[in-house]
Amino acid sequence: MDRVLTGSSPQVLRALNARRVLDHAWDVDAFTASDAMAWTGLTRSTVIGVCDHLVRQGWLDEVDDARAVGDYRKGRPARRYALSDRAAVVVGLDAGYDHMTATVADLRGTPLARSTVGIPARTPESIDRLADAEARRAFARRTIEQAIASSGVDPRQVLAITVGVPAPVDDAGRSPGHHWFWELVNPGFGSTLAGLAPIVQIENDANLLAIAEGAVEEGRGRGVHSYVAMVVGEGIGSGLMIDGRLIRGRRGGAGEMRFLDRVEGVGSPDGLALLCRAWAIEAIRSGTLPEGSLLGRLDPDTLRESDVEEAADAGDAAAIAILDRLGDRLAVICLVVGDLLDVDLVIVGGAIADALPAVIRRARATLADSDDPTAPELVASRLGPEAVGTGAIHYALGLVRERALDLAPGARHVA
Repeated sequence: MDRVLTGSSPQVLRALNARRVLDHAWDVDAFTASDAMAWTGLTRSTVIGVCDHLVRQGWLDEVDDARAVGDYRKGRPARRYALSDRAAVVVGLDAGYDHMTATVADLRGTPLARSTVGIPARTPESIDRLADAEARRAFARRTIEQAIASSGVDPRQVLAITVGVPAPVDDAGRSPGHHWFWELVNPGFGSTLAGLAPIVQIENDANLLAIAEGAVEEGRGRGVHSYVAMVVGEGIGSGLMIDGRLIRGRRGGAGEMRFLDRVEGVGSPDGLALLCRAWAIEAIRSGTLPEGSLLGRLDPDTLRESDVEEAADAGDAAAIAILDRLGDRLAVICLVVGDLLDVDLVIVGGAIADALPAVIRRARATLADSDDPTAPELVASRLGPEAVGTGAIHYALGLVRERALDLAPGARHVA
């Protein structure tokens, strides 16, 4: 017998049944009515009726029957259904400080196309608030439209867009207005993108990294109870996955690292990529490096953090000292985070994950030698530069999954 909610209308019950079956379809490759009955507790006639309805809506496909795929040998072959992966798509936009990358993915999260644009760097002194805000909104829309065009899908198939920004974000998609950088990178994308999809959500980039680390097979957070995902580059931001839940805070700032201003041995939330370049340039211009120093041969005007890593790998003492200093700083940050949150794991993504692996190794060794019982394990993200975009895709898919019965794949009107 179907599960019944006392006092519920037939429409409500049909919607609940459809949600149960569609949730099952999202979690498996293909299924029969018997599979769905075992999962949902519904009767066969109800399951088949719901599946037929979801096929008409476009959410499910009826695929080869069980006999055709070798799973059924006697009697009438069972009908099989599967989520219609390409019935709709979602878009994840990594709206970084100096670039934007849009990725279009199907309902299984498989990327179909990607587009990237570079953005001229800005400083507090050079910002024209109105002009820069309009320019970034235009960059965002253009990047998304280019990715959709490259994917070959009908723009009407886009059901959700998630935009990741390097700033704290509240439930309404806004960032606090008292910081020039936050105003620059989150200039109000919602109204600009509203005509491209029925769902548009703005989210912090580190939160999206945390989502990605727990969602994809190669993610470091898979099966981990509590972890912190850090985006470390020009700054440091964190996504907090505690007891299996993403923690945002009242204004979206739960993972912000401004408290590092008050931590001895750290002193600021400056990113390790930024500090690596700054300390290397300081050493080069000091005139104290020994003759023949590899670090001293670098051009301070074009120096990259990876150049410092290469000099250290070649045995340059000054470069090694810089990386050791950065590793000690990262270890202190991890110890503080471990004391505060009692997490199992800290995952480092962003610029240093690839450019400065020696810094992560140094910090990991320091943590392993620590006698602090709350010292977390430290690992580098394996998701690469698409990590934030991957998190944005999975966040968008979650929004579509929650609201699927209010959406119609491929049938909406585009403004």
